[in-house]
Amino acid sequence: MQINTIHELGGAGIIITIETSIASGLPGIMIVGFAGKSLDEAKERIRSSFKNSGDLLPKKKITINVSPSDIPKDGAHYDLAIALSILTQNKTIHPIDKDTIVLGELGLDGRIKPVRGIIGKIISSKKAGFKKFIIPSDNLSQASLINGILLLPANNLKDLVNTLSVENYGEKLIEHKADKILAEHTQVETDFSDVVGQAKAKRALEIAAAGGHNIILNGPPGVGKSMLAKSLPGIMSPPSENEILEITHIHSLTNSDISGLIRTRPFRSPHHSSSDISIIGGGQKPKPGEISLAHKGVLFLDELPEFKRSTIESLRQPLEDRVVSISRAKESISYPAEFILVATKNPCPCGFYGSSKECTCAPLELQKYTKKLSGPILDRIDIHVTVDNVEHKKLLSNKNGAESSYDIRNRVIKAQAKQKKRFSKGKLNSQMNNKEIKQLSSLTPEAKELLDNASTKLDISARVYMKLIKIARTIADLDGSVTIYKNHIAEAIQYRPIIQQ
Repeated sequence: MQINTIHELGGAGIIITIETSIASGLPGIMIVGFAGKSLDEAKERIRSSFKNSGDLLPKKKITINVSPSDIPKDGAHYDLAIALSILTQNKTIHPIDKDTIVLGELGLDGRIKPVRGIIGKIISSKKAGFKKFIIPSDNLSQASLINGILLLPANNLKDLVNTLSVENYGEKLIEHKADKILAEHTQVETDFSDVVGQAKAKRALEIAAAGGHNIILNGPPGVGKSMLAKSLPGIMSPPSENEILEITHIHSLTNSDISGLIRTRPFRSPHHSSSDISIIGGGQKPKPGEISLAHKGVLFLDELPEFKRSTIESLRQPLEDRVVSISRAKESISYPAEFILVATKNPCPCGFYGSSKECTCAPLELQKYTKKLSGPILDRIDIHVTVDNVEHKKLLSNKNGAESSYDIRNRVIKAQAKQKKRFSKGKLNSQMNNKEIKQLSSLTPEAKELLDNASTKLDISARVYMKLIKIARTIADLDGSVTIYKNHIAEAIQYRPIIQQ
């Protein structure tokens, strides 16, 4: 008799079949089928769990095959499937339906503990045609968010055995209809109305939020670059139900809380000393990095040139493809990485080049600092904006006339509604491909002429040319315009550096 579970990595799932043979011989459990250390340790968890659940383990030679045997398997979520396979083969419980997936970790006392990434495992199983699931009760809150499945939650092995001992146990499976998931706005400490001045930077961040564009804030230290960046989540639209599922699933793979629900857009701010693996993801046992934990939210890299060059360059593929692919000798895995990159940068190592204060950097230092950011990386950042100093006498003023984050967020939501209506998959302007740009950009002849002339004078790449159209499309959406006019292109051009580095 076979019991099904799943091996899921980065959204791709492989159905795993558990087979058990019980024969006369020296009592013991052997697990075969390319089992990793944590899976091999399931033997001890099962022994103790069976003992504390009514001495259920048969005193015979038990061989467990975890198939297919050419795929490396690890993790504790196989425990419950192995336990039920033994009990089924021993005729302690009735056979489990073939269209059922079993997930759960066993505690030594017989408890059934929650597993990581339950949402991804269920979605992958559902794609493979499975609609019935036996899961830990602590995973029920997340699992019940997925429509069209039948669930049998279990607290401990003893109660589950009692349930499965009756012939009509299938009646215990419950069809959970997911309630509407209520998203929440990301709470930030700083409202846009608290930021004095910086009208150009605020406008650039509004465009970034509306179209999902990457942005870099350049300026001397202490002018408010970090404050502006940390205010961005406050003007972003709340996540949709599908986005909440994606965000929750990614975070459940790494967080200690593997059963909670994340209803806000993430904001990740790794330190510049972070390793490449911590930011990109991977490792011996691959896990999502910061760029995947920022999925559907914001990745904030403060003082971008201070990050290692290898780390910065590793962002190239995720920024372009919105997915990070990690290849290892044994397996390959992909994690989603659809985020808005917000970076800050000083003009030089001391920070005061081009400002009112004297720069103390030698020409060689300035050249070395500038070269830390390659042309391909700068090309992939849509919006470049300079943040200037603010007059000191205005800093404590209560009457700065600035718009609140609430007002800006409403404009962002309206602009995104136009984009989601325009594109069949509900994506944003920054995700347009070249074919969609040609079909949906709607430039006036005057706007195209200005763009062509500016592109020649600035000597920009083909990638940047297309990015300017995407930014102009977002500006037009914020203005409520179906057509991209000359003024929209003119504003988009302002957000490119005059000197390409």
